[in-house]
Amino acid sequence: MTVLRRGMTAASAMLLASAMLAGCGSTPKTPESQWGPERLYSEAKEEASQGNYERASKLYERLEGRASGTVLAQQAQIERAYMLYKNGDKAQALSTLERFIKLHPTSAAIDYAYYLQGIINFNDNTGLFGSFTRQDLSERDQQASRDSYQSFKQLVDLYPQSLYAEDARARMNYIVNSLAGYEVHVARYYYRRGAYVAAANRAQQVVTEFQQSPSAEEALYIMAASYDRLGLNELRDDAQRVLQTSFPNSTINAEGLRTKKSSWWQFW
Repeated sequence: MTVLRRGMTAASAMLLASAMLAGCGSTPKTPESQWGPERLYSEAKEEASQGNYERASKLYERLEGRASGTVLAQQAQIERAYMLYKNGDKAQALSTLERFIKLHPTSAAIDYAYYLQGIINFNDNTGLFGSFTRQDLSERDQQASRDSYQSFKQLVDLYPQSLYAEDARARMNYIVNSLAGYEVHVARYYYRRGAYVAAANRAQQVVTEFQQSPSAEEALYIMAASYDRLGLNELRDDAQRVLQTSFPNSTINAEGLRTKKSSWWQFW
């Protein structure tokens, strides 16, 4: 009898320990796990309005799963992308937008998806819109600028009447100017170091690809100056003639290579 009691006591202890371990291993339910889609959306909007972007992103992610297959789920996905962007997670934000565009090509918000995609790359490493005057795009990684241009171009080409189209066109304009400015920046660098062939080639690229950009003026000057240093007088004269014809009021011959860049808002 004593042996039986001892066996029962040991078995009870093992059962109790197992129950305690199971209790410790279970994950307590969070309050939002009980919320419906409307409550999740409302709470996410509230968190976003208070600047709690990480928290809002998680709520939108939960809402996307909870309301799967509905317009609200689409809204949650695209708003989550914006929250990720605001929270500094550019890569995840772009990945979310790419998934949205692939899954919902007929969504009413598809134009905004392209626009936000462009904005994220346009603002890469520059902060909010007020930071534009403190950093020129031509000094940044040009791949982000090119990606941004492509997103804006898709928006403008596919949805020319979109509410975001006009702003997208202005940003495309600036991106083109910045890409041209970057090439002139490189050409100027080569010229000042005596690499006249390289300088002429980079300047020629600007004249060929970005002939309507303000940077084309300086590019023509660099071409003429580089050909002059190389003793290629005929090419020098051709570049000089195009410069005078295209920019009859140009003062660059007297001023030489520019040092001050145009402001970001000076579109062509």
